[in-house]
Amino acid sequence: MPYFTHDGICFHYREAGQGAPFIFQHGLGGDVNQPFGLFQPPGGVRLLAFDCRAHGETHPLGDTDRIRIAVFADDTIAFMDHLQLSQAVVGGISMGAAVALNVALRYPDRVRALVLSRPAWLDQPNPPNLHVYALIARLIRDSGAARGLVDFKHSEPYQAVLHESPDAAQSLVGQFEHSRAEETVAKLIHIPNDAPVQHLGELQAIHVPVLVLANRRDPIHPFDYGLALAEAIPGAVFHELTAKSVSKEQHQLNVQAFVTGFLRTLDG
Repeated sequence: MPYFTHDGICFHYREAGQGAPFIFQHGLGGDVNQPFGLFQPPGGVRLLAFDCRAHGETHPLGDTDRIRIAVFADDTIAFMDHLQLSQAVVGGISMGAAVALNVALRYPDRVRALVLSRPAWLDQPNPPNLHVYALIARLIRDSGAARGLVDFKHSEPYQAVLHESPDAAQSLVGQFEHSRAEETVAKLIHIPNDAPVQHLGELQAIHVPVLVLANRRDPIHPFDYGLALAEAIPGAVFHELTAKSVSKEQHQLNVQAFVTGFLRTLDG
C-alpha cells in the first residue's frame, strides 16, 4: 500500500486512473474506501484519496490537539506536494467536504475546482446535526466500544436517527465497530467541534468551479446545508442526490453521473 510521511505521521493513500488529479476525501470515521466506493474515475481522471490522521491505515495517532479541519487541509497540501501536484480538483464527503472548503480558502492557487458532497458544516462549530458524536465519544471512553454500542442503540438520539435514516444510523454504529474506535476516539470530539470557515461571507472569495451535492432524509448531513453553501459560493452548481436510505445504488449512480459531468465541464 502506498504511503507518504508528513508531520511525523505515515498517511495511507490510494489512487486509480490516469489524467487530471481529483482528490476526493472521506467523511468522519471513514477511510479511502468511501470515496472509491462512490466514484470510479472516467478516462482522463486520476482519482486520489488518503486516510486522514486518526482514520483508516494512517498511523500513528499523533498529537490529538492537531485533529482539526485546518490541519487536515494542511495534510492535503502535503499530499499534493508528495505527488508533485501544483493543482488538483479537491473534494470530499461530509468531513471531507469541510476539509476541501478549507483548502480552497487557504490555498486558492492549489485548487482547480471543488466538489462538496453532503456537507455537514456551515460556519459554526458543533452544529446540532453533529451533537450525537459527543454522545458516541463519551460512551466509547466511559464504557469501551462494545458496551458503548449496546447503550447507544438504546439511546433516544440513535432511535431518532434510525427513524429518519437507517443508513445514517448504521454509519453511527460504525464509529463503535471500527478496530481503532477506542484509540482514535479523539476525532469524534475535536472534528465536530470545529468548522471549515468562520463566516459564510468568506466563501465569496472562491472563484473556481464548484459542485455541491446533497440529499434529503439525512439528519447528519442536512439538505439545507448544501443549498446554503451553493448560494454562498459564486457560480456554484447544485444537484440533489437520491438519499441512501431510499436507494444506495441510485445514490452511487447519482454521484458518479454528477461528478463525471462536472469534471468534463472543466475539460471543456
